[in-house]
Amino acid sequence: MTEGEKTRLVAWSHELRAVHDRLREALRVTRAALDDGAAAEPATRDLLLFCHGFCTALTGHHEGEDRELFPAIAAAHPELVGTLRTLKQDHSMIAHLLSGLLAAVDRAATPDELDRHLEGIAAIMESHFRYEERMLLTVLGTLALDADARDVLGPL
Repeated sequence: MTEGEKTRLVAWSHELRAVHDRLREALRVTRAALDDGAAAEPATRDLLLFCHGFCTALTGHHEGEDRELFPAIAAAHPELVGTLRTLKQDHSMIAHLLSGLLAAVDRAATPDELDRHLEGIAAIMESHFRYEERMLLTVLGTLALDADARDVLGPL
C-alpha cells in the first residue's frame, strides 16, 4: 500500500468526524438564529434560511451514507449489517423530525414550538452521531472506497 492510499483510507474516519462537526455547528447557528429572532413573530428571514440550509445539509449527509457509504461497509464488513440497519432507521426518524421542523417554519410557528423541534432533532442527531462514530470509525480507517467525499457524506 502506498502512503497516498494509506492516507486516503484513514481519511474516511476523519471526513465523517469533520462532517458531523460541521453539522453540529450548522445546528448551533440555526438555534442562534432562532434565539436572535425569538422576539419577532413570524420567523425571521435568517431563521428560514438557516433552518432550510441545516435540513438540506443533514438530509444530504444521510442520503449519501445510505447510497454510498453503507453499501461499501456492508460489502467489506457483513457483520455490521445490523448496525447499518439501525443507522438507516435513525436516518428515517431524523428525516421525519426535519420535515416537522420545516413544516413548522413554513407555517410561521412560534419560537417556542420551533425550539422544541430543534431540541428534539439535536438530541436524536447527537445520539446518532455518537453511535455511528463508535461503531464505524475503526472500520472507516480500513475502508477502501474510491469516491468523492461530498457524494459519500453530503454537501457540507
